[in-house]
Amino acid sequence: MSKQQLKKLKNNQENTLKHIGIILDGNRRFAKKLMLQPWKGHELGAEKIEKILGWLQEMGIKEFTLYCFSLENFNRPKKEFDFLMKLFKKEFLRLKKDKRIHENKIKIRFIGKTKLFDKELQKIIKELEEMTENYSDYIINFALGYGGREEIIEAVKKLVNSREEINERNFQKNLWLESEPDLIIRTGGERRTSNFLPWQSIYSEWIFLDKMWPEFEKQDLINCINEFKQRHRRFGK
Repeated sequence: MSKQQLKKLKNNQENTLKHIGIILDGNRRFAKKLMLQPWKGHELGAEKIEKILGWLQEMGIKEFTLYCFSLENFNRPKKEFDFLMKLFKKEFLRLKKDKRIHENKIKIRFIGKTKLFDKELQKIIKELEEMTENYSDYIINFALGYGGREEIIEAVKKLVNSREEINERNFQKNLWLESEPDLIIRTGGERRTSNFLPWQSIYSEWIFLDKMWPEFEKQDLINCINEFKQRHRRFGK
């Protein structure tokens, strides 16, 4: 796609598509297809996440929320779990040093029960959030140790304890993620939402792709954006 076409794409969706959520599914199945160990798929998937930084600015997308690790994923086999923890540490440390974060003023946020991770990973998470807390041009939310039902329960507890009036606005302020995706993409061929942003996604447009996450390319994102633009969002009207 030419620069002119990308510019047109960016301008056309600028006022309607601000926030994209992605369920990064299919890493293990992709590795199996290539006859590799399951954790190799996670490694290839992590390489794909790195490209998101470039896509943010190039396509004019304000915010990405990436579903990287659910609460259920804590039950993965120990060898795979340990590899994932090392991979998260490695990739988030690399992210800390990425000049594009500062050049493009990208805010990094983590949503989920991050206190369930070990102290080393918690420290890296905290440092990334603190070093980017004043940025707002672009936002990347990593859903890590995330569960949508659990998020809602935590929000209820906070709201009750705060003694604020119980209404939709106050409830939403107490969620881990307050913003709502316009579009959610799930790779990997599954057709379910898997406890991802159940409150925030009530009016999101969903696109399910058969491609595994390590196979996902910029053109796939462009195709999803173009499909989104063809849909008529009624918001219950």
